[in-house]
Amino acid sequence: MMGIMTNRRPPVDQCSILPVLLCLAWFLIGALWFVFPVFADASDVRVKDVARIQGVRENELLGYGLVIGLNGTGDKAGTLFTAQSIASMLQRLGISVPRDRISAKNVAAVVVTAKLPPFAKAGTTLDVIVSSLGDSSTLQGGLLLLTPLQAADGKVYAVAQGPVSLGGFRVDSGGGGDKVQKNHTTVGRVPNGAIIEREVPTTVVENQTLAILLNNPDFTTAGRLAEAVNRSLGVGRARAEDAATVRVAVQADQDLVGLISTLEHLRVTPDRVAKVVVNERTGTIIMGSDVRISTVAIAHGNLSVQIKTDYQVSQPAPFARGRTAVVPQRDVAIQEDRRNLSVIPEGASIGDLVQALNVLGVTSRDLISILQAIKQAGALQADLEII
Repeated sequence: MMGIMTNRRPPVDQCSILPVLLCLAWFLIGALWFVFPVFADASDVRVKDVARIQGVRENELLGYGLVIGLNGTGDKAGTLFTAQSIASMLQRLGISVPRDRISAKNVAAVVVTAKLPPFAKAGTTLDVIVSSLGDSSTLQGGLLLLTPLQAADGKVYAVAQGPVSLGGFRVDSGGGGDKVQKNHTTVGRVPNGAIIEREVPTTVVENQTLAILLNNPDFTTAGRLAEAVNRSLGVGRARAEDAATVRVAVQADQDLVGLISTLEHLRVTPDRVAKVVVNERTGTIIMGSDVRISTVAIAHGNLSVQIKTDYQVSQPAPFARGRTAVVPQRDVAIQEDRRNLSVIPEGASIGDLVQALNVLGVTSRDLISILQAIKQAGALQADLEII
């Protein structure tokens, strides 16, 4: 009997397909890594977010002035420096008035502060903060007179003048002593109230180098930053000078703005110190992922003592010569919570600690005491900072 021939193909060996699939998967992963390098490490941050260029900084400005136009809410007559300031101002305007004859309830002495940003040009306006210096009750509706603003070197860099904006109000009843107040009324702002009159020279490049200053000095982060700059600009262009400074060589004909823009957009992984921050006032606890704990056993229990007093009346029998008296009856109860002993293994992370303490049923207040005890025992491998 003749057999029937078919056109069926032999089954494909699935084991021979696995190497091909693995190679294809590795190729796709490598392509994604090359196309999207930003997502290679979620902890990478821009250099401009963790560092700044040396020489690019703000400058504090300070001035003393007068706010006028107040509705009887200015400094009282006993504020001597306000009266002296009014007399000096009138003297410069050609009006001579004795200081002891001045009683102006519509004037308040203030301190004016502002921040002068880097690269600010003459004619640029700034916001200023106006704060009452005397015993004025509110600066509502006041106008700041022309006030020079000086820096630490004693030079005037801006002048301020304009209406004061409080963002609140205060209303006093005539003589009843009642008042209604919203927000803080003795500190206000003058939007765009200061005009820059003098520019601050800013020096970024010194000896053909510029310095990148880390906001949180760290040797590891400084080394990583220097490596990132050398990968981008070329080997030998940057070196870590210390834990806070990385110096970058600047070529003679190089575009400084473009160079700084390139440096600011480099990505680096900042390192951090293992630290536990505790705020005992609010019960807030912040713990980093690098915190490690040595082998330690934790037991936590609360002892509560409750004293309850009941007052009973002692009534004498009829026709007896006794008197009715109140007799206190005290009941003392002591209760101690039973807690299990929890063992934290060597090298446990902060997640293991939190999980173990949740089993004990501790609160945030209890956790603060436990962390302090673990640190005292030498088992907390992190800095414990109490604020």
